[in-house]
Parts: sequence; structure tokens; C-alpha cells
Amino acid sequence: MTRADFLRLMAGGLSSAMLARPLAAATGGYDFWFTRLRYDSGDWDVDQRAPSNIITSLIDYTTLRVDPKEHVIALSDPRMLTAPFCYMAGHKLVEFSPAERRNFERYVRSGGFVMVDDCNHDIDGLFARSFEAQMAKIFGPRALVELPDSHGIYRSFFKFDGPPNTALELNGWGDDLVHEYLKGIEVNGRLGVLYSNKDYGCEWDYDWRNKRFLAEDNTKFAVNIVMYALSV
Repeated sequence: MTRADFLRLMAGGLSSAMLARPLAAATGGYDFWFTRLRYDSGDWDVDQRAPSNIITSLIDYTTLRVDPKEHVIALSDPRMLTAPFCYMAGHKLVEFSPAERRNFERYVRSGGFVMVDDCNHDIDGLFARSFEAQMAKIFGPRALVELPDSHGIYRSFFKFDGPPNTALELNGWGDDLVHEYLKGIEVNGRLGVLYSNKDYGCEWDYDWRNKRFLAEDNTKFAVNIVMYALSV
């Protein structure tokens, strides 16, 4: 079952009351729409220009019918269960409410895909500690594992030798650390959570007019992530 199949099943399985304004219907038949998860703890609304740059690259490089608007949906809202891809980021504490925890687990276990980006890009910072603790509670203490450089996400559209480093890591942003891997959680052989503390969101958070000055388009890896999420 692909994630597209999952999306249809989830939409069909939710009650009409829960989906009074279904997210899928609001997107008008697009293959992809960018869904940012709003959660009650921490600062969820970071890197505000990153989604538009990712959306632009998907339109430029792929044949997907892409919704040009970012959708912000509360993690506690059952409508997030119909999203083909979810993005969650922040710097601060992550402490899920019962409804947020229930939706996160149901979404991932049912075949959904969440990219989670630690904007601190540090080791053992507040976001990292609290998010990893949440994942251990939901999926078990050994659920988050390092993704090998041979993982399909690095070859799902463009080819990468492994996770690309960010300028923030290479230049040093208070920590001067380079993270050599990403982590993920697999459910039934399918990657459901992609976890990054490389701060890709900040890397992709720039005025779109500045993209022409980049030696290499740094949003290409975002295209890989989305294409992997949709195809596996």
C-alpha cells in the first residue's frame, strides 16, 4: 500500500463530523500539499519561508500537481490524518497533549510520514531531548535509529551520498557541529518519521529571490524527502 492508498483509507475511515472541513477536499485534487503541524508546546512556527521554497522546487523539478499554499493544521486536529506529508519543527520543548500523541501515533502507524526538524541543530538540546522522549514513549526507546547512507531517501529523485550538510553546521552557529546522519522510525518496514537535527528548515528559509545566488540549490534534498514520502 502506498501513502496515496493510505490517504484515501484514512479519509474514508474518519467520520463526517471529524472531517467537517476535510483537508484533502480543501486542496482541490492536488497530488501534494505541504502540511505544517501546530503543537501546543514549544515554537512550531519557525522557518516561515521554507515551505514556499520547497513548494517552488517541487513545481520546478517534478510533475506533481502541487498546492501552492502551505497548510497549518493542529496536531490535535483529526484532519491532519489525511495529509500525505507533515512537517514539524521548533527550538523549544515538545510535550504532546493526549490528543496530539494519539494523532501522531495513529498517523505514523497507519502509513503517514512526518519530517521533524530540530532548529537548534545541536546535540542534547531542549527540542532534541523532549522530542526524542516523546518518540520513546510512543514507539519505544529503540525506535529512533540512524539511517544508513544507502537509504532510499538519498536516491528517491536527486542522488546524494548521504545527508547533505547545512551551511549552519559548516560555518558554526554557536556549536560548530556537523551531524553525520539522520534518524528515523520505521513501522512495518516503512519510514514514518524522519528526524533531523541538521536544521534544514533554516537552510531553506530565505527569500526566494536569493535562490539564484546559490551555487547549488539546497532545496533539492527537500524534493527527495517529499518524493520518498509519496512513493514508498
